[in-house]
Amino acid sequence: MIELKNVDKTLGGIHAVDHVSGKIREGMVFGLIGSNGAGKSTLLRMISGVIRPDDGTILCDGAPVFENPEAKAQICFLPDTPYFFPNADIRQMRDYYAMIYPSFNRKQFDALAARFRLDPKRSIHAFSKGMKKQVSILLGLCAGTKYLLCDETFDGLDPVVRQAVKSLIAAEIIERDFTPVISSHNLRELEDICDSIGLLHEGRLLLTRDLDDAKNNICKLQCVIPDSRREQELISSLRILKMERTGSLLTLTVRGERTETLKKTQAQEPLFVEALPLTLEEIFISETEVAGYDIKDFLR
Repeated sequence: MIELKNVDKTLGGIHAVDHVSGKIREGMVFGLIGSNGAGKSTLLRMISGVIRPDDGTILCDGAPVFENPEAKAQICFLPDTPYFFPNADIRQMRDYYAMIYPSFNRKQFDALAARFRLDPKRSIHAFSKGMKKQVSILLGLCAGTKYLLCDETFDGLDPVVRQAVKSLIAAEIIERDFTPVISSHNLRELEDICDSIGLLHEGRLLLTRDLDDAKNNICKLQCVIPDSRREQELISSLRILKMERTGSLLTLTVRGERTETLKKTQAQEPLFVEALPLTLEEIFISETEVAGYDIKDFLR
């Protein structure tokens, strides 16, 4: 388990991570989402031990990470922009990773590289952006570490490769003790793979929750209530995050459990009411709007 205890970091005069506390449980896919500049990359670098927090503690299975080779050996970090040695081919990078990570699986890497049709003799710097990302992901998956931290993992991958990577991640979780932490702006890509999420905004952790629980604690519904007094009573009784009206149709995004929200709505004798499925993107927008991050700010 990875534990964050009041972790704080300022870089270049910017408060990148603001006293974040939370836990990442083992054997699950954790999605780290957030607004641009929210501090996701900085947080991943601190978890991996690349940089030291200004304050607070980061523990990997109970041990501090920074300047602790044993703890860092359990973590592989894949940055947004992969780094490869100049003119290196994938065999040279494979050999380097095998030196760094004792559990690196050469056989698995060679098999996957062949499956992804990555030429082992070709310089990686001649690869496309998506192919470089594929090499980075395969190196990380084959490193054999317990934790894999991925910054914008799916960026640059085509749909077929994205689905293949998701399948590989799922297979690794089944076969061994493996916990991936994935940071991405592509919320739709995370939605069908993540078990839980953490939402960062302006360096602060707004929530960390199982994805199913997060969806269950925010409800989106549409209703038509002909009696304006009853409609107002409903609006007053709910913790509304967002409200839209189209004629007599009211669309509400509400914080609260779905069953209870529907019960309150039914009590106002609506002509029509329907609960709508909520996407991870809608959860992100709702939570960040509450924190003051709103599309209207960009349209003024």
